[in-house]
Amino acid sequence: MFASIEDIVRSSFDCYLTADRLRLETLLAQDFTFTSPYDDHIDRRTYFERCWPVAGTFESLELQHLVVSENRCFVLYDATWKNGNRARNTELFEVSEGQIHSVEVFFGLPPGGPVSHLPG
Repeated sequence: MFASIEDIVRSSFDCYLTADRLRLETLLAQDFTFTSPYDDHIDRRTYFERCWPVAGTFESLELQHLVVSENRCFVLYDATWKNGNRARNTELFEVSEGQIHSVEVFFGLPPGGPVSHLPG
């Protein structure tokens, strides 16, 4: 029996807080793709090259809303980096057989705040 979709998604956020790449690698399917305003369906290898370097730079990732529907999960969360920058993002996860097969992220402004830039 696989972990619930909610548990898998929550675990992926924990991996970013703790910079636990080995754990995240077990959560991402080999056919994983990632899409954002900067990335168009990049593969797993490219995802780790481009996106993983920010792991461990967060002060917090506060999940505000998490909604599971069939094999998908929407998450609205507030991110705060250790340097004080903030953002509010939404991500759509597609999960099957205990692994994440795709993530689409939509970037946003923190509630009532100015645009912050990613570290680096």
